[in-house]
Amino acid sequence: MGKKKEKVIDLKPEKISEEELKQLQNVVSAINKLQFDIGVMEVQKHSALHALFQGNERLNGMQVQFNEQYGCDDINIQDGTINYKKDEPSDS
Repeated sequence: MGKKKEKVIDLKPEKISEEELKQLQNVVSAINKLQFDIGVMEVQKHSALHALFQGNERLNGMQVQFNEQYGCDDINIQDGTINYKKDEPSDS
C-alpha cells in the first residue's frame, strides 16, 4: 500500500543565458553612466548659477555706483555713453 515517493526534478533554469547577462550588464552600465553624467552636469549647473549670481551682484553694485557718480545707471555697454533722460540735466 505504501507507494514510494519519486523525487521531482526542478526544471527551472538557475541562470540567464550569457547573451542575456551581457545585455543586462550593458543596460545597467549605461544607466549608471547616465546617472553619473547627470550628477556632473548638476555640479556644473550649480557652479554656473553661482557665477551668474555673483555677476548679477557685481552688476547691481556697479549700477549703484553709476547712480551715485553720474545720477544715472542707464549706460550704453557698447560705447559707454550715459543715457540721461531728456528731463534730467547732465553734469557736463
